Amino acid sequence: KLNVGVDTVQHGVEGLAYLLTESSKLMISEIDFQDSIHVLGFSDELNKLLLQLYLDNRKEIRGILGELTPKLPSYHSLEWRLDVQLASRSLRQQIKPAVTIKLHLNQNEDQTAQVLQTDPSTLLHLIQQLEQALGEMKTNHCRRIVRNMK
Repeated sequence: KLNVGVDTVQHGVEGLAYLLTESSKLMISEIDFQDSIHVLGFSDELNKLLLQLYLDNRKEIRGILGELTPKLPSYHSLEWRLDVQLASRSLRQQIKPAVTIKLHLNQNEDQTAQVLQTDPSTLLHLIQQLEQALGEMKTNHCRRIVRNMK
C-alpha cells in the first residue's frame, strides 16, 4: 500500500521507536524534542505530529521501560573473617592469609548469601577500584548523566 520496500518500513518503525524510547528515558522537554527532530528535515506538520505523539505517550513508555529493567539484588549485610595459615607439614615457616566474605543480599523479598574468598592484595585492589568509581560519580559529567536518567 505504501509503495516502498519492507526494509524501509522496518527501519522507519525502528527509528521512531528509538526516538520515542530515548526521549522518554531522558524526559527531554518539548523544545529539546523539537530541536532533535528538526535536524531530520521533516515538514512542520510532521514535526508537530511527532511532538504530540511523544507528549501523549512518554509516561506510558517510561512505565514500560521501568517494568523491563532487571530487578538486581540489593545489599543487606556483610560478614567477614580473616584466616591465616602459619605453617604446614612441608613448610614450617609460611604466612598465607585469606579473607572470607559472606555477602547477604535481598532479591524480591528473598534473602540469599554469597560466600567469597580472596587474598588481601586482591581485596585492596578491589577497594581501590570501588573508591575510584565513587570518586568518578562526583564529577560534573556523571552528575549530569544521573540527573538525566531520573
